[in-house]
Amino acid sequence: MERITWDQFFMAQCHLLAVRSTCTRLAVGATIVRDNRIVAGGYNGSISGGDHCIDHGCYVVGNHCVRTIHAEMNALLQCSKYGIPVAGSTLYVTHFPCLQCSKAIIQAGIKHVYYATDYKNDDYAMQLFKQSGISVQHVPFDEKKVDFASEDKLKLINELFLKMQALGAEDEELSLYKKRVNDLFGN
Repeated sequence: MERITWDQFFMAQCHLLAVRSTCTRLAVGATIVRDNRIVAGGYNGSISGGDHCIDHGCYVVGNHCVRTIHAEMNALLQCSKYGIPVAGSTLYVTHFPCLQCSKAIIQAGIKHVYYATDYKNDDYAMQLFKQSGISVQHVPFDEKKVDFASEDKLKLINELFLKMQALGAEDEELSLYKKRVNDLFGN
């Protein structure tokens, strides 16, 4: 496995945090980084000890679930709770921040925002980031870079191709499967 970049490393942390999400509508993870060190992380979910959407359903008001705290806010609040300064830090997040999170990010003094997926990107949020001198960059996350079993999977798939060929599968049929494997694994 090749060594991944810092951006991909921190984005992988965000995606791992998102797996902890209790939101049934969208799983989001966020990581706050200073000097290439993770200082906090968050995912979208309910308040500590509260009802979770995965258990009780979303509590939707005005087309927004009011039960959850967004990942970016959870990361910022974790810093507040433990007295960790964030001014000048970088925030990585799986999805473009909503307007409310964008304003909190600005107020907290975050200087750089990297997001993996466009999601209802708010023009006013972008305007506020620009006005505040905060760089915002789209950094697509490449899941293939952190697949620890990819070599074993490819080995198994190649063995299956050989077995299919030995059983009489046509080259044309196999080439379609091989193309799908190449697309999936980026080979």
